[in-house]
Amino acid sequence: MIDFSRIEHYRESNRIEAKKALGGLPKSIWETYSAFANTHGGIILLGVEERADKSLHTVDLHDPDKLIKEIWDIVNNPNKTSVNVLSAKDVFVQEVHGDRIVVINVPRAERSYRPVYVDGNPLCTYRRNGEGDYRCTKEEYQAMVRDASVKTQDMIVLNEMDMSVFNRESIRSYRQRMRLSRPGHVWEALEDEDFLLKVGAIGIGSDGKKHPTSAGLLMFGNEYDIVREFNAYFLDYQEQYDVDMRWTDRIISSSGDWSGNVYDFYFRVYNKLIQDIKVPFKMDGGSRVDDTAVHQAFREALANCLVNADYYGRQGLVIVKRQDVITMANPGSFRIEIDAAKSGGISDPRNGTMLKLFNMIDIGERAGSGIPNIFRVWREQGWMEPVITELFEPDRIILSLPFKKSDDKKVTIKSDDKKVTIKSVRQKNEIISYLTDHISAKNTDIAELLGVKSTRVKQLLKELIDEGIIVTEGGNRNRIYKLKA
Repeated sequence: MIDFSRIEHYRESNRIEAKKALGGLPKSIWETYSAFANTHGGIILLGVEERADKSLHTVDLHDPDKLIKEIWDIVNNPNKTSVNVLSAKDVFVQEVHGDRIVVINVPRAERSYRPVYVDGNPLCTYRRNGEGDYRCTKEEYQAMVRDASVKTQDMIVLNEMDMSVFNRESIRSYRQRMRLSRPGHVWEALEDEDFLLKVGAIGIGSDGKKHPTSAGLLMFGNEYDIVREFNAYFLDYQEQYDVDMRWTDRIISSSGDWSGNVYDFYFRVYNKLIQDIKVPFKMDGGSRVDDTAVHQAFREALANCLVNADYYGRQGLVIVKRQDVITMANPGSFRIEIDAAKSGGISDPRNGTMLKLFNMIDIGERAGSGIPNIFRVWREQGWMEPVITELFEPDRIILSLPFKKSDDKKVTIKSDDKKVTIKSVRQKNEIISYLTDHISAKNTDIAELLGVKSTRVKQLLKELIDEGIIVTEGGNRNRIYKLKA
């Protein structure tokens, strides 16, 4: 992660922490150890000081081997750290400009090991943001505990609920789709209750009776029953084509004029997302084929968003369609490394039963190829690469799907026959990177960074605020912008 010959060019950040450590092993490194393990991982540098200009410089450690021995003694002590996520290659002495420093490379902990806490106290669980280590809230701690379970969240049997929570029209529609996808399936002749038991939407409760599972309630329940279990449950789809209006079309789960469940939301939103996709004329066996790789990628992206959401989390699930980009944001953190998700081959859904239910009607991908397929389709279309952002406090995943050509040509997807206005996703990424390094910035700072007018910056910042990525502090001329985490 670091070119040690240029260490003075680095700054403390989400992934780097520097300590002089001339007086021995600093106690505060264990808070940083917990924070890095529970966030994205990072590097702790002992024998490095941060100067007034924020640059990093080495100071020669007198006995680095003694520090390393102390590190191993403490990290393997269950009374000090809940788990040791370090291996032998992660802790070593490095010579920099003639000085010896100690490097501790803290990886992101596997979800089964999180939360990583210190001092034998689960309340001493930390995470990392741009300004340093912070103690996790009870909500964040509980979210990590839920994810650590072998069972996925949606397998829980809800003993306090009965069959009346189900929307019968949703179940009828689902079974009809399954008949088309899997004609002659052995479950086709079952009564609804037995069918729901087979697919995992119903389970046997502690009283020996049948009750909805979390998956069944979310997929086929009525919204007013869903929020009894998932208090922050909220599904929101917005179309924002006019910069002078907050939205031009909207679907929300709490409107009361439809079921409000995940299954019905999927199809309502999917049909909106694909309205502007140009379908090539193609025949197969005498029938026209209206499905394309882009359609399939949209199905993967939308299903991924819905089955990986933490429905106990805050802020709900929000999908925003603009003329040049679609963003999908759901509560919850990644259960695997983002790079591993992009590479494919690993499937670790937060709601495995919901994914199974989508798979039964040929939606979603269990083998871990969904995200790589999305990136592949975008490359083949010549569009800019999708962007995955993981935020904390509260946990949130945002997938941005831009329709801007990578060579800066106008996009092929249009809406309402209007010329698409290109607002560069690359510029947003530059803003995010700048705020990661500099913590905060004014409109004028970002305008200078991008080389554009302040009015353009204002629009970019508004979109980033709507997407839940940045927040503002202060007002008028003193207003600054910061990453939410």
